[in-house]
Amino acid sequence: MAEMNITSHAGGVAAMLAAELPAAAVGVAWLGQAGFVVRAGGCRLVIDPYLSDTLAVKYRGTERSHVRLMPAPVRVEELREVDWVLCSHRHSDHMDPGTLPVIATANPRCRFIVPRAEAEAALLAGIPAGQTTGLDAGESLQLTDQLILSGLASAHEEFQTNARGEHHFLGFILKTPQIGLYHSGDCVPIAGRAEELAALGLDAALLPVNGRGRGVAGNLDFDEAHALCRQAKIPVLVPHHFGMFAFNTVEVAELERAIDAAGSEVRCLVPRVDAYWVWQQERGGKSR
Repeated sequence: MAEMNITSHAGGVAAMLAAELPAAAVGVAWLGQAGFVVRAGGCRLVIDPYLSDTLAVKYRGTERSHVRLMPAPVRVEELREVDWVLCSHRHSDHMDPGTLPVIATANPRCRFIVPRAEAEAALLAGIPAGQTTGLDAGESLQLTDQLILSGLASAHEEFQTNARGEHHFLGFILKTPQIGLYHSGDCVPIAGRAEELAALGLDAALLPVNGRGRGVAGNLDFDEAHALCRQAKIPVLVPHHFGMFAFNTVEVAELERAIDAAGSEVRCLVPRVDAYWVWQQERGGKSR
């Protein structure tokens, strides 16, 4: 893989969507939690968007109230000219019934890619059947001539499949001729995953870091996410799944201390909702 040049820009999602990016560059903006907007290969993709108060309403008055710690960084209606929305699994902070139908209405040509095992959940979340595409682990879709999407099995605690062997939890690989990204969805350590990723020659991984042991389905913690990148020879880690719900987060100061202690072998980029990144190969870099 070639070295990447990564630049940070002010303005967040709306600014990234309006920006003129170099043709081969990838733009990445955080929506909070596990949500991102990505511009790559001529596409605008939204991954696991949670932009509503669905869970605050659902759990109002309970011990885990799900009140947002951060406001939504963009109004759902402002997500325009979206080509693809990727939902890694059915949990509402990833397949949000308060967000997805609004995107579908505002973007009638948009397609929603969901685990095939969760086709019914996608309908219940308000995604129109005619806009839904199912994907399973080990399958790939050519989104454009410059962008390929592949599915990987993921797991909160262990793999879950339906009667047809289709996975309920997915991670996503996005590859252009220049840059390869991995968004794991919700994920715990998986045997053999580092070797699997190393064979793909990826440039960056977007991984959860809120950990386990909080009485809810868990994820990687920072040390595990960093180790996965190091073992898979992925040079850039973007931690996520923090800062949304008080009972299931890691403080930014704690995260920054862990990054400082981890050393420089893996570059860690802590996302902010008021900024975005542009990633591109260094001049003279070779395509894979």
